[in-house]
Amino acid sequence: MSRSSSSASAAPRPFYSSFGFQVLAAMVLGLVLGFIARSMGPDAAGDPNWLAATLSTVGSIFVQLLRALVPPLIFTAIVASIGNLRQLSNAAALVWQTLLWFAITALIAVLIGIALGLFIQPGLNTQVLAEAAKEPSTTGSWLDFLKGLVPANIFGLQASTRLADDGATTALGFNVLQILVISIAVGAAALRVGEAAEPFLAFNRSLLAIVRKVLWWVIRLTPIGTIGLLGNAVAQYGWHTLAQLGWYAMAIYIGLALVIFGVYPILLALHGLNPARFFAGAWPAIQLAFVSRSSVGTMPVTETVTEKALGVPREYAAFAVPLGATTKMDGCAAIYPAISAIFVAQFYHLPLGIEDYILIVFVSVIGSAATAGLTGATVMLTLTLSTLGLPLAGVGLLLAIDPILDMGRTAVNVAGQALVPTIVAKRQGILDQQRYDNAGDIDVLDVGAQPSPA
Repeated sequence: MSRSSSSASAAPRPFYSSFGFQVLAAMVLGLVLGFIARSMGPDAAGDPNWLAATLSTVGSIFVQLLRALVPPLIFTAIVASIGNLRQLSNAAALVWQTLLWFAITALIAVLIGIALGLFIQPGLNTQVLAEAAKEPSTTGSWLDFLKGLVPANIFGLQASTRLADDGATTALGFNVLQILVISIAVGAAALRVGEAAEPFLAFNRSLLAIVRKVLWWVIRLTPIGTIGLLGNAVAQYGWHTLAQLGWYAMAIYIGLALVIFGVYPILLALHGLNPARFFAGAWPAIQLAFVSRSSVGTMPVTETVTEKALGVPREYAAFAVPLGATTKMDGCAAIYPAISAIFVAQFYHLPLGIEDYILIVFVSVIGSAATAGLTGATVMLTLTLSTLGLPLAGVGLLLAIDPILDMGRTAVNVAGQALVPTIVAKRQGILDQQRYDNAGDIDVLDVGAQPSPA
């Protein structure tokens, strides 16, 4: 019996042991513990109390585990996906249609963001004080973005040094965009080499299977990580900080809701696909994205539900999802920078002309890769502000509630990363319609426990 048939015939999990229920229960528990921690207040020394510190530590460890696996995951997934494209007769059409629909959905999202910013006028209805404005520590520009595309070394490593009163500290990190460029170059070279590259591609597939298995072990910790991440967000920010930027936060979440629950269902319906079945299949990935705030960390779940629940062929899903996890950002790179740029302009009483709104659209559609799939979208926002000539100090007004907004932004990002491959597969006639119509019948933990295909 094939693996797919055996998984389909397996007895369904009890609802209380399913991935979705565990994450939902963890979110409720995290909210409760977060409010308790906030009500306890700081300890005698003015530091976070033991419960707040515990929640912060648990959440940080979970995100740290996800980030540690990002570099090998991106490299092996992209190289393997390019190798798998050889098995598709219409690979070229799939590639350009994927990029086209990335741009189409981003265009729709940024137009919604602009419309909401002009209608709600969050910059004129805010209670935040101008003293909160400060230059961000991380900024983005077109020159930095273009320079960032060129790898400084084969591993995509970069170092950052911070100066403080007690001295300087240097930390090493990975530039996800550079890893993406390296991976595409290596995968394309492997295809050109031909038969001589087969041992390398076989090794890469094996390494990808190992990395995915380790990552699935980390993903199994999602309910625990959810308690820490959501609980810490509530304990640290509460309702007071959110209330100061209430109109701004409302505009962001209305925009996100319109995209994920309005635009996406309409696009699905126009292609003859049941929107309810899409959300039933993609929901585990959307949930994980909401709590982890990382498109790349969610990528294995996104790829799994796209293939197993939504019926996208593995060879195409293995290409489209990793690419989308690093470049497809309807939340972080469309809704968020559009509304935020208008907020900053309104707050400083700086008029925007039609050419400025065109620039917002251009940056959102073309420059979304600058977010690189990591938590936070400060780079994308500063890229937009610098392009428009708006004060970068305005970013400081918005950072107080950024983690709360980032949850919704990342959920929309991941929903879009599953949506586009589904639509393109449907348009190309390669979507498994029967599997799509049964979306939601397979628990993500069941398919995640199975070995990855070679």
